[in-house]
Amino acid sequence: QGAVKRQALYACSTCTPPGAEPAGICLACSYECHGTHRLFELYTKRNFRCDCGNSKFKNLQCKLLPEKGKVNSGNKYNDNFYGLYCTCKRPYPDPEDEIPDEMIQCIVCEDWFHGRHLGAVPPESGDFHEMVCQACMKHCHFLWAYASQLAGKELPALTKASSLEDEGIVLKTEESEEQKKEIKKESEVEHHDTKEEKQSEQFNEPSTSSGSACPERALNTLLLIQVVTKSEEPVCKLKELQSKPFVKKDTATFWPSNWRSKLCTCEDCLKMYSELEVQFLTDECDTVLAYENKGTSDQETERRDPLMDTLNSMNRVQQVELICEYNDLKTELTDYLRRFADEGTVVKREDIQHFFEEFQSRKRRRTNRMQYYCS
Repeated sequence: QGAVKRQALYACSTCTPPGAEPAGICLACSYECHGTHRLFELYTKRNFRCDCGNSKFKNLQCKLLPEKGKVNSGNKYNDNFYGLYCTCKRPYPDPEDEIPDEMIQCIVCEDWFHGRHLGAVPPESGDFHEMVCQACMKHCHFLWAYASQLAGKELPALTKASSLEDEGIVLKTEESEEQKKEIKKESEVEHHDTKEEKQSEQFNEPSTSSGSACPERALNTLLLIQVVTKSEEPVCKLKELQSKPFVKKDTATFWPSNWRSKLCTCEDCLKMYSELEVQFLTDECDTVLAYENKGTSDQETERRDPLMDTLNSMNRVQQVELICEYNDLKTELTDYLRRFADEGTVVKREDIQHFFEEFQSRKRRRTNRMQYYCS
């Protein structure tokens, strides 16, 4: 399928030992091609294509897709592919580490870190959705402007602005000199037109002037233009936050569930995300939670009973007929198989075929009979 948006990955130390090129394999290949090998579970990675059987594996051909490209240039690798994690570069679980500590994954570099090696203590209640490690906070320096407002806090629901100023619209009631001259000129024209109208009334002649709006209306028009122009200008949320004081620290940060939706998506910010290769931050479906929810939904779909799905698609009469036929089949098949169980004999393919032939024959005899109805 190419580079999958997010998938569970494994690294095989049997095929790619320390010193060899790092490689990642998908869940299916971990079963089919590396079932007896020593594997490291990497949990999930984004935009990764399975390496199984490519040039990184010298003596292995993928059983699921033998013909593969030599390398996957879009894949990104780190020490996780050698079974090492965190800034301490230790395995997990670590047999030499006696300190109980949880591992937390950074959503940018996707490495795993001990809670005590993040430079900041994770919230005790675990009330955070995602974490960005120290190194990634330095790389994504713009996040510090958001951190003071979003990190470690539950974000309030969006509320409608209560005034034009809250919407970023500013009304300028003081006119410039040019505006004053324009209004004065329009006032003079209005005064001149009035004189012409009066004269035309005196001489019973129609006025040829088209007239002009009053100064007050002209002022309102100018203000309306300013309001519309101001409201149409894209506002960069990041610049607004950067204009306020905020603090940069050498620590990791912890973010609530809806923080990604608060990131600015103006043209300049999208360009910055692309340059830093973190475009995924604005994608709500990129989160591990979204991946887990999709897996749960798929499992529920697989667990659905096909018989119940079929029943739900039928009308009442069809449902009753299907249930009766199902019960007849179940009863007769149970009685038929019980004889084999009592005799201790093996049920063969021919026996099952014979049963269904007899069952269909009895069913045809039942349906071909003349039916009698009460008048």
